[in-house]
Amino acid sequence: MDKQPIIIRTVVAEDEELILQNLVKKIQAADAAFQIAGTAMDGAAALELLGRSPVDLLITDIHMPVMDGLEAIRQAHLKFPRVHKVIVSGYDEFEYARQAMQHEVVDYLLKPVKTSELELVLGKIKMKVLQEREERNAAKVATLDNHAYTPEEIVRSVQLFLKDNFAKELNLEDISRQFNFNPSYLTKIFIKHTGEPPSKHLITLRIREAKRLLAAERDWSVKEVGERVGYPDPYYFSRIFKQVTGCTPSEYRSRGE
Repeated sequence: MDKQPIIIRTVVAEDEELILQNLVKKIQAADAAFQIAGTAMDGAAALELLGRSPVDLLITDIHMPVMDGLEAIRQAHLKFPRVHKVIVSGYDEFEYARQAMQHEVVDYLLKPVKTSELELVLGKIKMKVLQEREERNAAKVATLDNHAYTPEEIVRSVQLFLKDNFAKELNLEDISRQFNFNPSYLTKIFIKHTGEPPSKHLITLRIREAKRLLAAERDWSVKEVGERVGYPDPYYFSRIFKQVTGCTPSEYRSRGE
């Protein structure tokens, strides 16, 4: 028997019509699971949509008439606690986005919204929604294992996350927390589909970028290169680099590889 299609009902709030329509198109193109339940041009209208029928996700701009996005998120947090929330903001609105985090905002997207960043955020939300549905329905054990959200999709989302964030200080617990997975489960499926654990994939990304920087940015010190790829401790960076490449960063650079 075919499994039911995944539907994640989404409300989008943005007071500029062209930006609103463009964002809706990007969401629909990124993942067909995200069904637009309605659009609004102010926070009050968005809340009204949340109250009409079950909604899984609210994506909202900050500055809007009648009721701004922060107030809409605050009220949604109180009235509709199961709704996931994402802020869309400009570069000069970071402080507003930071304030929104206290109302359990999943993430925020900077304008203009990049497709790769949107896909990453939607992937995280998709996994969160599926896990919550799994928990609410004990009769459907392990929706993830039954491929409502395939292991391949999980691995792809993790790979995308690591590609975009390898320069930050990350460990397995940090990665697992981003996707609300048990570290052992995430490691198991990652090894199954890539042949290596997430930690090794992270090292591969970092050393690859380190090689590029050592060759391209010869004015940078080894310490600066290490910091740029997620290794603030230069001694640890050199040790990992040598384990992977067989030589130290300085030796690699002197060879002109």
